[in-house]
Amino acid sequence: MHWSEIFRETAASLQFHRRRTVLTVLSLAWGLACFVILMSYGDGFGRAMSDSFTAIGQDLILTFGGQTSLQAGGMRSGRRIQLELADVAALRESVSLVGPMSPEAFRGGMTVSRGTRENSYQTRGVWPEYQSIRNIRMASGRWFNHDDTQRRERVAVLGSQTAFELFSAIPPAGEEITLNGLRFTVIGVLESKGQLASYNAPDNMCVFIPFETMSLFRDIRYVDIIVWSPVTPAVRTEAIRQVRAALAGLHRYSPADEKAVEILAFNKFMRIVDGMGIALKVLLAFIGLLTLAIGGIGLANIMFAAVMDRTREIGMLKAIGGRRRTILAQFLIEALAIVGAGALLGVLLGAAATWALGSMPLLGPLFKRSGAVDAGRVHLHVSTVSLVVSTGVLLLIGLVAGMAPAIQASRLDPVEALRYE
Repeated sequence: MHWSEIFRETAASLQFHRRRTVLTVLSLAWGLACFVILMSYGDGFGRAMSDSFTAIGQDLILTFGGQTSLQAGGMRSGRRIQLELADVAALRESVSLVGPMSPEAFRGGMTVSRGTRENSYQTRGVWPEYQSIRNIRMASGRWFNHDDTQRRERVAVLGSQTAFELFSAIPPAGEEITLNGLRFTVIGVLESKGQLASYNAPDNMCVFIPFETMSLFRDIRYVDIIVWSPVTPAVRTEAIRQVRAALAGLHRYSPADEKAVEILAFNKFMRIVDGMGIALKVLLAFIGLLTLAIGGIGLANIMFAAVMDRTREIGMLKAIGGRRRTILAQFLIEALAIVGAGALLGVLLGAAATWALGSMPLLGPLFKRSGAVDAGRVHLHVSTVSLVVSTGVLLLIGLVAGMAPAIQASRLDPVEALRYE
């Protein structure tokens, strides 16, 4: 029997049992569609977690003072180390692996008012480089420049929620506010952030002013935090070592004393966030594979039923000289044809369902107050990898499910098959 005849026989069999064929195709398509949707959610979940975490900063490293735990240079242990503004300039000059860097000074609970509206917000004094370190994007207006810093200009940039609470729908840029009774001009508003991680207060709920202007409210000789990033992620560890060594020389403590100055690299937390995303994807993939396996079991049952229905036909083929491999090929092609149709329909259904869902809530309630609800949603997206994996798995399941019935059919004794009722 030629291949063309085998394909014709397969098509005729599928058409004759079209109701059974359609139901089997639909069951496989449903399993594949569920797998695609689950993997799309897993991918979206991972991206949502990663984006919400990295919103705090790209390769952000925080350096703040601590307390010595080792004796060094005749100095006792237990000595408090306070970082100074002069340390920032020294680090920029002596550590070549340090990229953008900014001191940061906090003043919490400052009374910010505009007209009859008044509230308390945390105010942060920073340098212009702070924008690139902290992944800050402007919704309107501009960020600080070096002229604002050098001239100690009374200008402010508002977080998105701060701007909404003070101005509602009025564009804040160019308007005046008062900080503890002193007038400031608003020059910009931050784009709303969905932060999963933060220190002190979320950016959406803050007021930012030039670092030198913070001297109106506190002593800026000492800084609360030095915020910086390495020139490239590849030199992060070496950059941290060099910064610690440079500060040890400036403040006369042992470079091995990690408690004297705390250096926190947010990148290490990304492993936890990425691990959460991978764990969920593995779980969803397992559930999806179980769904596909159930469809495969259904296919195997249908193929066994086909063998039972066509036992006398198989016996006749073998009696007139039909070879085992021909019968085996006919049943395998029939199973793969059903699987192929189910895979195509499943991909279309999964893609359509993913497009219809668009996004699903996850972290949105956490950011509702900050106006960044959309940033906390899981945006579903069908990836090429999920399509290839799901289709490949379904074809493998179809091949395995169709193999046993096909082998059974090819091994039937022609005499017994002809006598089968």
